[in-house]
Amino acid sequence: MRTEHNFIDGRFVVAPEQPALSVFDPATDVQVGSVSAASPAQAIQAVEAASRAQRSWAALPSIERAQHLRRLADALEACADDIGAALACESGKAPGEARNEALYAAEITRYHAEWARRIEGEVIPSDTRDETLLLKREAIGVVACLIPFNYPVYTLLRKVAPALIAGNTVVVRPSNNTPLSAFAIARAVQQAQLPDGVINILAMQHDVAATLCTQPAVGMITLTGSVRAGRTVLEYCKANIAKPSLELGGKTPAIIEADADLEAAAAAIVASKTTHCGQLCTAIERVYVQASVHQRFLDLLRDKFAAVRIGNRAEDAACMGPLISAGSRDEIHAKVQRAVAAGARIEAGGYLPEGPGNFYPATLLSACRQDMEIVQEETFGPVLPVLAYDTLDEALAMANDHQFGLSSVLYSENYRSAMKLANAIEAGELYVNRTPADPYQGYHAGWKRSGLGGDDGKHGMLEFTQTRLVVLKY
Repeated sequence: MRTEHNFIDGRFVVAPEQPALSVFDPATDVQVGSVSAASPAQAIQAVEAASRAQRSWAALPSIERAQHLRRLADALEACADDIGAALACESGKAPGEARNEALYAAEITRYHAEWARRIEGEVIPSDTRDETLLLKREAIGVVACLIPFNYPVYTLLRKVAPALIAGNTVVVRPSNNTPLSAFAIARAVQQAQLPDGVINILAMQHDVAATLCTQPAVGMITLTGSVRAGRTVLEYCKANIAKPSLELGGKTPAIIEADADLEAAAAAIVASKTTHCGQLCTAIERVYVQASVHQRFLDLLRDKFAAVRIGNRAEDAACMGPLISAGSRDEIHAKVQRAVAAGARIEAGGYLPEGPGNFYPATLLSACRQDMEIVQEETFGPVLPVLAYDTLDEALAMANDHQFGLSSVLYSENYRSAMKLANAIEAGELYVNRTPADPYQGYHAGWKRSGLGGDDGKHGMLEFTQTRLVVLKY
């Protein structure tokens, strides 16, 4: 069993008197780790350490910060086995998949290191002939990074790497469900010999998170999480008018036109819905199928859903693994039951498995309506409602009739349909003839209640900057 302690100012702080957070394997219900829960004083200590380090870190030429990031990427690769082992036991992921997440985190770290020579300001024309306006990009200061449980290794570096290259320092709060991998990353930070205080990682309860996020030195809070968590962060931001960057819930619609490659579309949708047991913000959560191919597509989905096996991915990587908690499983099953009571029909799955672990079967629902909870609320699990439509305009209207707007999908061979959605879908992303994958050179940002700001690419990096206008009279 792993025992971890908080990482503050370049070292692990051992405090035996502190309460511990227990970490369980969601596939077996067996405790796999224990992590010290940070006290309010430690949260303040971490912010102070980050604040002290930030001025000298920002003063480094950006190319030197990039060199530190490249060394961190190398250390992440060298520690990938340990990071992956920690992630696998706390998340239910297959060991190989967990190790690959660490390698992917190294890649996004290298990507953001490349921005060192590309963080640019602007020269703006003045209204007078003896004046020049310069708009400079500067660091914000200390950034609080709140990390989710579903891809905790990748998401941690997805936020930390752009924050650092822009000249900020960070205090990271991992999910209490998956903190072990974060401290394995902390050992990579030590191995990379980053300056003390640049990266701090602490596990904590919600009241201590409030202390962390409302410290005056925290200039930005970035979160990937639920809409409810996003509202909490906005309350934190009020204390010091900190900048929020929020990637929140999603309810990705997939529109299937009659001319689509139905077999390929069905296979991709099932993979999207069952990867990590459907616990992805951009996983397909509702499917709209053109009426003339609705039954055929439903049959394809039913066969593929029924073939999905559930089990411990540490023993069989071909299985679909568990949900993160028993509470999540019970909540999802209750939604399925309410959908059935409202008229939906179970085509596959829809039951609570016996035995240990937080498993839930791949569940397909037909006879759904647009106003059903199962269509309107994020499931964050392996449950998929299917609806029929007659015209693309009708499908587009249903796809947009929603509180969320993170990602969207179209399967069609008609370029007119693709352009119609590209210009009218109310979402931050549209994927045509493929399922979402968040390319890190793009920009992952949601509309509506799916968030404020975003991650990835140039625009994700610029989220971690603020501007200074310099007016030069000569």
